[in-house]
Amino acid sequence: MDDRYINTNHHRYGLLDYTASVRPMGMIAGYPVRPGHFELNGATSLDVGVNFTIHTSQGTACELLLFRKGEREPYAVLPFPEEYKIGNVYSMIVFGLKIEEFEYAYRIDGPWDPSRGLLFDKSRILLDPYAKAVTGQGTWGVREVENDYHARVVSDTFEWGDMPQSSRKMSDLIIYELHVRGFTMDESSGVSARGTFAGLQEKIPYLKELGINAVELMPIFEFDETVNAREVDGQRLLEYWGYNTVSFFAPNTSYSSIREYHKEGRELKQLIKALHDNGIEVILDVVFNHTAEGNEKGPVFSFKGIDNKIYYMLTPDGNYYNFSGCGNTLNCNHPVVRQMILDCLRYWAISYRVDGFRFDLASILGRRADGAPLSEPPLLEALAFDPILGNVKLIAEAWDAGGLYQVGQFPASKRWAEWNGRYRDVVRGFLKGDGWNSWDAARSICGSGDMYGGFDTDGNNNYAGYNSCVNFLTCHDGFTLYDLYSYNEKHNEGNGWGNTDGANDNRSWNCGAEGETNDPKVLSLRYRMIRNACAVLMCSRGTPMFLAGDEFGNTQFGNNNAYCQDNIISWLDWSLLEKNRELFEFFRYMIAFRRRHPIISRKLPDAVCGMEPLSTHAENAEETNLPPNAMTFSVCFAGYEREKGRDDLVYLSINTYWEEVTVTLPQQNGRVKWYLCVDTAGDGQGRYFCDERNAPHIKDEYVLSPRSVAVFIGRGR
Repeated sequence: MDDRYINTNHHRYGLLDYTASVRPMGMIAGYPVRPGHFELNGATSLDVGVNFTIHTSQGTACELLLFRKGEREPYAVLPFPEEYKIGNVYSMIVFGLKIEEFEYAYRIDGPWDPSRGLLFDKSRILLDPYAKAVTGQGTWGVREVENDYHARVVSDTFEWGDMPQSSRKMSDLIIYELHVRGFTMDESSGVSARGTFAGLQEKIPYLKELGINAVELMPIFEFDETVNAREVDGQRLLEYWGYNTVSFFAPNTSYSSIREYHKEGRELKQLIKALHDNGIEVILDVVFNHTAEGNEKGPVFSFKGIDNKIYYMLTPDGNYYNFSGCGNTLNCNHPVVRQMILDCLRYWAISYRVDGFRFDLASILGRRADGAPLSEPPLLEALAFDPILGNVKLIAEAWDAGGLYQVGQFPASKRWAEWNGRYRDVVRGFLKGDGWNSWDAARSICGSGDMYGGFDTDGNNNYAGYNSCVNFLTCHDGFTLYDLYSYNEKHNEGNGWGNTDGANDNRSWNCGAEGETNDPKVLSLRYRMIRNACAVLMCSRGTPMFLAGDEFGNTQFGNNNAYCQDNIISWLDWSLLEKNRELFEFFRYMIAFRRRHPIISRKLPDAVCGMEPLSTHAENAEETNLPPNAMTFSVCFAGYEREKGRDDLVYLSINTYWEEVTVTLPQQNGRVKWYLCVDTAGDGQGRYFCDERNAPHIKDEYVLSPRSVAVFIGRGR
């Protein structure tokens, strides 16, 4: 063979030593080939060509298909010889291939017996599960060829420089959940690359001004938004949210502002680097509970045709368990699937420098093949102790659609954080005026210690105690914060399901008028309720998270399940930022307030003034036991801040009663003076917060207006 095929350079990933000569050993379909590197999953560019590796446990034969860009028929078919197979793994180096000149897919032969979960079909074109880029969906809302995906080999030349990994603790995050497309798609966003990674990057100055330090991106893995596309009342509805993954290793190409042929992911990396350069971490919302292949009536384009019995949980008759509510359920604790998930997260942590992952319906990750919950799920343990993921944040949505609810009990909780669904429910209810749950609300504001244990006092970056708790009142799933106080009932008629979809237990209140109104009293109350929610969230122990647009009163017009609405229902209306600038400034202040007072987010050494580290108080501060039906209570955080050489004292008072209530402030034998920083009812002239340096001194007591929140800071005398 020709010496031009000798590889004398190290492989650019640095994972393996490829300095030895690599020569072809045969010819297939006119291409020089040899057995490949079996431990390199997917397609990998080498100096001499491309290494292709795929595995199937019950497939009997495999073919590599090469396509010209945009063509549906392969220009070359390369069957893998049996000698190019070790165990269940096929691997082949094809010499002389230039990655810019082809796309690829596979065909796998084997038994067809759906009753046994075997769906092999040698005519079916299959997408590589390890594909780093997927063709056919580069334009949003356009599916070029139905269920016929090809993959591209990606050249990764992005330079990260010497950027260190973030060492910020989970408890120091302020998370801002957003949808990449919806964040800037509306013309009011004012960006040049609307609905894209580049468009989001244009908004980084805004994010810095707001003060958040972490963004949680709704799914950005390649997904098919055209699945189940339909028209309702003249609106084309799509799978807008993206919770139907096509490929776990590939970024969604329609989120790029330009076509990135064979450099897919570059714009996303530029975004992540820019966010990091501005002190903002990136958390990805990942969906390992199901795929876009659906149930037994769904398409076969990848996992089903490669190893259906391995990748999915199957009933005894070969159908699909549906703990995801989306047709199928990934068999996450099978060793092969477990390894793929681990490889995937490592890839995103290394190649994209992602800081954390939020796992959709994460309880599924703890089920065994028949759906039964495992006490010590191998996957969760593997992720918790993987060295590469050692400093990556892992956040669980600790429930699934099959009825498994594990909030406060998620396995491996000393490493995993959780979306605190109880916080959402009980604090929503209490702020609305449900006095019967005051104890639960107080516990939640104090960090849900009854669920997550005591404080993390060992100084390590682990997730024990309140570090396990992600507090939220709103997220993509449900009402926006404005809608929470504008609608008593959901209004999902535009989804086309007769308003039967979406949650019914919203714990919302329209403040006296359903939906849009010009009544100044109703509007005033609504904005006060929003300020209440913001103040309480930012003064709660745990990691706060809120939905993009809440800070300027964005609305979904009462739709609490806007998964299919690719329009103004889901797109942020940035004109509201100027209309509700006062609300934005309040959010900005509360975020900064939280960051100035570390006692809210963590336990500090005992306060010199002698106050308890964490305490609850009735209307009279001397009463630390709350009545079970209290509609007014206070929470006090106290500790000594060594860096500033003084006590850090924060007193949060909440009145959900419809009349004013007088609260007394702790006197601590005259050793503490209290200063008012926030009153969500205002001072009569529209001011709701003040500079701490000029905060007014409050001597003994304070009158809380109806349905209002006040925040005080204490200074030792």
